[in-house]
Amino acid sequence: MLGERRGAIFDLDGTLLDSMGVWRKIDEDFLGKRGFAVPEDYLVAITSKNFDAAAEYTIARFGLSESREAVIAEWFAMAQQSYAWEVEAKPYVLEYLQQLKAEGVRIAAATSSDERLFLPCLKHLGLYEFFDAFAVTAEVPRGKGFPDVYRLASERIGLSPDFCVVYEDILKGIEGAKMDAYYTVGVEDIHSAYEKEDIRRLADRYIVSFEELLGT
Repeated sequence: MLGERRGAIFDLDGTLLDSMGVWRKIDEDFLGKRGFAVPEDYLVAITSKNFDAAAEYTIARFGLSESREAVIAEWFAMAQQSYAWEVEAKPYVLEYLQQLKAEGVRIAAATSSDERLFLPCLKHLGLYEFFDAFAVTAEVPRGKGFPDVYRLASERIGLSPDFCVVYEDILKGIEGAKMDAYYTVGVEDIHSAYEKEDIRRLADRYIVSFEELLGT
């Protein structure tokens, strides 16, 4: 499936990791503690943002008195245990990464998450060893919806965009990658089902499971 493309750039949450349910529960607990229900569009609004931007958005939207640092610290305290021991990889992720590595493909992650969460998770799941590089949106000027983080990931594995495939579960991720002409694979996730058809239309390929890519 990769053809001449020798780089694979993966989003983590919702793409390789079955972790979006963790964040939905955190949103419910965090906002519920402050007397708010989670608005239907809230997860959509923050999914593509890094932690600083998501905290600023949350504080402004709900008129919170806490600082950005305090909000992030509370989110981290709620998430660390789950990421270290409870979050699982999606089906056939391990097998697909093994296949890519055997083919000599360079593998990077491009994520809005924080390394203090995803690194322990990847190590616990036995996936860390497959990655050649990591890029996070906190390192670039713009979040997902723009190509910045994918471009940084490409640079770190020494390849140009036209030699890389981007795997994403959210529409903004596909849109951002397409701006730099990456080949894109939309990955189905229950938590982005509301934009499934838009992802399917825009992505170069759409998969329900990584099992579909084994042997290709």
